[in-house]
Amino acid sequence: MNQEPNATSSQAAAPIAHPAALDNFAHVRYQVTDIDRSIAFYTQQLGFALEQKVGAVFASVTLGRLRLILSGPGSSGARPLPDGQQQRPGGWNRILIYVDQLDGHILRLKQQNIRFRNAVEAGPGGKQIQLDDPDGNPIELHEALNAG
Repeated sequence: MNQEPNATSSQAAAPIAHPAALDNFAHVRYQVTDIDRSIAFYTQQLGFALEQKVGAVFASVTLGRLRLILSGPGSSGARPLPDGQQQRPGGWNRILIYVDQLDGHILRLKQQNIRFRNAVEAGPGGKQIQLDDPDGNPIELHEALNAG
Protein backbone atom coordinates (compact mmCIF):
# COMPACT_ATOMS: atom_id res chain seq x y z
CA MET A 1 0.00 0.00 0.00
CA ASN A 2 1.43 3.33 -1.09
CA GLN A 3 0.69 6.33 1.13
CA GLU A 4 1.62 9.92 0.55
CA PRO A 5 3.38 11.64 3.42
CA ASN A 6 1.26 14.11 5.36
CA ALA A 7 2.18 17.51 3.92
CA THR A 8 1.64 19.34 7.18
CA SER A 9 4.00 17.13 9.18
CA SER A 10 6.91 17.55 6.78
CA GLN A 11 6.73 21.33 6.47
CA ALA A 12 8.31 23.73 8.93
CA ALA A 13 6.09 26.36 10.48
CA ALA A 14 6.27 29.72 8.79
CA PRO A 15 8.04 32.36 10.90
CA ILE A 16 5.79 34.83 12.68
CA ALA A 17 6.04 38.27 11.09
CA HIS A 18 6.92 41.12 13.44
CA PRO A 19 8.67 44.48 13.22
CA ALA A 20 12.43 44.10 12.88
CA ALA A 21 12.97 46.77 15.55
CA LEU A 22 11.62 44.32 18.16
CA ASP A 23 14.05 41.52 17.27
CA ASN A 24 16.69 42.68 19.73
CA PHE A 25 14.44 42.44 22.80
CA ALA A 26 13.01 39.81 25.07
CA HIS A 27 9.44 40.86 25.83
CA VAL A 28 7.57 40.25 29.08
CA ARG A 29 4.09 41.50 30.02
CA TYR A 30 3.14 42.32 33.60
CA GLN A 31 -0.37 43.18 34.73
CA VAL A 32 -0.37 46.31 36.90
CA THR A 33 -3.04 48.38 38.60
CA ASP A 34 -1.44 51.84 38.29
CA ILE A 35 0.66 52.72 35.24
CA ASP A 36 2.27 55.86 36.70
CA ARG A 37 3.24 54.09 39.93
CA SER A 38 4.73 51.20 37.94
CA ILE A 39 6.69 53.52 35.65
CA ALA A 40 8.09 55.32 38.71
CA PHE A 41 9.06 52.03 40.36
CA TYR A 42 10.82 50.52 37.35
CA THR A 43 12.60 53.73 36.27
CA GLN A 44 13.51 55.13 39.69
CA GLN A 45 14.20 51.94 41.64
CA LEU A 46 15.53 49.52 39.02
CA GLY A 47 17.04 51.75 36.32
CA PHE A 48 14.64 51.00 33.45
CA ALA A 49 14.03 53.64 30.77
CA LEU A 50 10.52 54.66 29.76
CA GLU A 51 9.97 53.66 26.15
CA GLN A 52 6.29 54.43 25.65
CA LYS A 53 3.22 55.46 27.64
CA VAL A 54 -0.36 55.43 26.39
CA GLY A 55 -2.62 57.20 28.86
CA ALA A 56 -3.30 55.33 32.07
CA VAL A 57 -3.63 51.91 30.42
CA PHE A 58 -0.29 50.93 28.89
CA ALA A 59 3.44 51.58 29.10
CA SER A 60 6.66 49.88 28.13
CA VAL A 61 10.00 50.22 29.87
CA THR A 62 13.35 48.81 28.84
CA LEU A 63 16.50 47.63 30.56
CA GLY A 64 19.20 46.37 28.24
CA ARG A 65 17.45 43.95 25.90
CA LEU A 66 14.40 43.47 28.13
CA ARG A 67 11.21 45.23 27.11
CA LEU A 68 8.70 45.08 29.94
CA ILE A 69 5.12 45.71 28.90
CA LEU A 70 3.01 47.19 31.69
CA SER A 71 -0.69 46.49 31.10
CA GLY A 72 -3.03 48.54 33.24
CA PRO A 73 -6.77 48.18 33.74
CA GLY A 74 -8.53 48.79 30.46
CA SER A 75 -5.64 47.68 28.24
CA SER A 76 -6.26 44.95 25.68
CA GLY A 77 -3.58 42.82 27.37
CA ALA A 78 -5.51 42.87 30.66
CA ARG A 79 -8.92 41.79 29.39
CA PRO A 80 -10.55 38.71 30.94
CA LEU A 81 -9.78 35.36 29.33
CA PRO A 82 -12.54 33.57 27.36
CA ASP A 83 -13.50 31.52 30.43
CA GLY A 84 -14.02 34.74 32.42
CA GLN A 85 -10.83 34.44 34.47
CA GLN A 86 -9.32 37.84 35.30
CA GLN A 87 -5.66 38.46 34.56
CA ARG A 88 -3.93 39.55 37.77
CA PRO A 89 -0.46 40.59 38.90
CA GLY A 90 1.70 38.14 40.81
CA GLY A 91 2.67 34.51 40.49
CA TRP A 92 6.12 32.97 40.59
CA ASN A 93 7.41 33.39 37.03
CA ARG A 94 9.63 36.44 37.10
CA ILE A 95 12.09 38.61 35.29
CA LEU A 96 15.69 38.24 36.39
CA ILE A 97 18.04 41.21 36.51
CA TYR A 98 21.77 40.62 36.87
CA VAL A 99 23.44 43.10 39.21
CA ASP A 100 26.85 43.76 40.70
CA GLN A 101 27.03 44.19 44.47
CA LEU A 102 23.68 42.64 45.34
CA ASP A 103 23.96 43.65 48.99
CA GLY A 104 24.15 47.34 48.06
CA HIS A 105 21.01 47.06 45.92
CA ILE A 106 19.17 45.29 48.74
CA LEU A 107 20.11 48.00 51.24
CA ARG A 108 19.01 50.78 48.89
CA LEU A 109 15.69 49.09 48.07
CA LYS A 110 14.95 48.30 51.72
CA GLN A 111 15.44 52.00 52.48
CA GLN A 112 12.65 52.63 49.94
CA ASN A 113 10.41 50.11 51.74
CA ILE A 114 10.41 47.70 48.79
CA ARG A 115 8.90 44.33 49.77
CA PHE A 116 11.20 41.32 49.49
CA ARG A 117 9.80 37.79 49.12
CA ASN A 118 12.75 35.99 50.68
CA ALA A 119 16.22 36.36 52.14
CA VAL A 120 19.32 36.11 49.97
CA GLU A 121 19.81 32.61 48.60
CA ALA A 122 23.29 31.46 47.57
CA GLY A 123 24.01 28.68 45.13
CA PRO A 124 26.64 27.47 42.69
CA GLY A 125 25.84 30.26 40.20
CA GLY A 126 25.84 33.15 42.64
CA LYS A 127 23.32 34.68 45.00
CA GLN A 128 19.85 36.07 44.47
CA ILE A 129 16.83 37.59 46.14
CA GLN A 130 13.24 38.11 45.04
CA LEU A 131 11.23 41.29 45.45
CA ASP A 132 7.80 42.51 44.40
CA ASP A 133 6.91 45.46 42.23
CA PRO A 134 4.08 47.65 43.60
CA ASP A 135 1.46 45.21 42.23
CA GLY A 136 3.09 42.01 43.48
CA ASN A 137 4.81 40.99 40.24
CA PRO A 138 8.04 39.20 41.14
CA ILE A 139 11.54 40.33 40.20
CA GLU A 140 14.74 38.45 40.93
CA LEU A 141 18.00 40.32 41.45
CA HIS A 142 20.95 37.99 40.83
CA GLU A 143 24.65 38.54 41.42
CA ALA A 144 26.58 36.00 39.38
CA LEU A 145 29.53 34.24 40.94
CA ASN A 146 32.67 36.39 40.71
CA ALA A 147 30.68 39.54 39.81
CA GLY A 148 31.36 42.98 41.28
